[in-house]
Amino acid sequence: MERLGTGIGWRPEIADAVERMPGIDWVEAVAENVCPGHLPDSLRRLRERGVTVVPHGVSLGLGGADRPDAGRLTALAERAEALGSPLVTEHIAFVRAGGPLTASPHLEAGHLLPVPRTRDALDVLCENVRIAQDALPVPLAVENIAALIGWPGEEMTEGQFLYELADRTGVRLLIDVANLHTNHVNRGEDPAKALAELPLEAIAYVHVAGGFERDGVWHDSHAHPVPRPVLDILTDLASRVSPPGVLLERDENFPAPAELEHELSTIRRALEAGAVERVKAELRAAAGTGPGRRGGELFAAAGAGRREAAGGGGGGLLMEAGTARQEGARGVTGGTGAVRRGDETGAAEATRGAFGRPHQEGVDGARQRLALAQAALLSALVAGTPVPEGFDRARIGVQARALAAKRADVVAKVAPELPVILGDGYRTAFLGYAQTHPMTGGYRRDALAFAEHLLSTGRPGDTGARRELREWWLDRSGPAPRSRRPAHRLARATRRVLSRR
Repeated sequence: MERLGTGIGWRPEIADAVERMPGIDWVEAVAENVCPGHLPDSLRRLRERGVTVVPHGVSLGLGGADRPDAGRLTALAERAEALGSPLVTEHIAFVRAGGPLTASPHLEAGHLLPVPRTRDALDVLCENVRIAQDALPVPLAVENIAALIGWPGEEMTEGQFLYELADRTGVRLLIDVANLHTNHVNRGEDPAKALAELPLEAIAYVHVAGGFERDGVWHDSHAHPVPRPVLDILTDLASRVSPPGVLLERDENFPAPAELEHELSTIRRALEAGAVERVKAELRAAAGTGPGRRGGELFAAAGAGRREAAGGGGGGLLMEAGTARQEGARGVTGGTGAVRRGDETGAAEATRGAFGRPHQEGVDGARQRLALAQAALLSALVAGTPVPEGFDRARIGVQARALAAKRADVVAKVAPELPVILGDGYRTAFLGYAQTHPMTGGYRRDALAFAEHLLSTGRPGDTGARRELREWWLDRSGPAPRSRRPAHRLARATRRVLSRR
């Protein structure tokens, strides 16, 4: 796997700062926010400087019951080619449910939701990953997600689930240590146990991010500084294996560039601490099983571990040693953990028979069962239907409110005129709308549907605001905008609202 080094999530709000930051080896961009034919100037300049750019998808829904959408796969492939990326990444999550498999309305979550760690879900996920791998021009890595809720009746731990997924498909893993911390707080899962069970040799890179705790629930906000427990998990991971790359994620509430640079330095120190521990473990193992080394050699090895953590390079021998430990522990032979499709071994082969693949009829049945379960859960979260049996009702309520709040925030970003027109009443009006109107398409369509709903019920009460909302809706809902200048539309709406005050 190509060594990436230390990176940061590229976002338009911090694009200029990222270009000026020292020691940035690579960046990650949200794939859906990049247009292949019109790359942002900042990304083009970074590419020209030799900075690697990795597209990170959020809407494919590989953990969903449906097969991956061909159009979305094509779009992801186009972005990888436009950016000259060495790999693309997505999530182990479902983001939509309903439709033909369940003969029920199509629903969109607008967020990443966890898949059940069951044999059915694993069979479906493996087939979906293989479909994506066949459609993409570069390798795929998939990310573990944060979860507020857990599925009843799960059959595997997270580490076991990820190990079998990598073993059966050869897919790489994007390990988010902040998500391991989230699941520790919210689901009582042990991060160290998850790391011990992972196929560490399959790691493509690592995410690090911040969040906050409220009422005993950890929210993976990507809007707060990275906390010490997350850094400790990163050090633990680095004590086991040298990750090819580590990236800081920040999606909103952006601090000053100096603060982001400080966080990156803290991440590098956490990696260095782990690398030193890994070298010590290697030296202890060598001292116990083979001839001793001279003192100079020991210091040189420890120094190499520190340089590797600081610079993101080197570490090949340590990586090989870590891989050997993993293979010895799991009974895996024959090189790296990136197993060729059809060559699965070990537990996956034992449970799945020859080549580790279930019969197609079995996968189709698994899709049907998974579709029904995911549709029932998503409907409870976004449409107010009864909570499926076995779920924590309180946590379902927390997740439902979080989904509605995120939906309101994103609609305000894609249609910034709406908060201007509606003023302080925007959020209350939208959350009320969301309680009875699940999202069935994208956020832009959601914004139009919200405006149409308000107008159809005679709102807002202010005549001028209602007229302005109607003009905005007409402008956006037609085959082409009446004004092709979005900034002009926003300025015009702002002026008219201000003139009413």
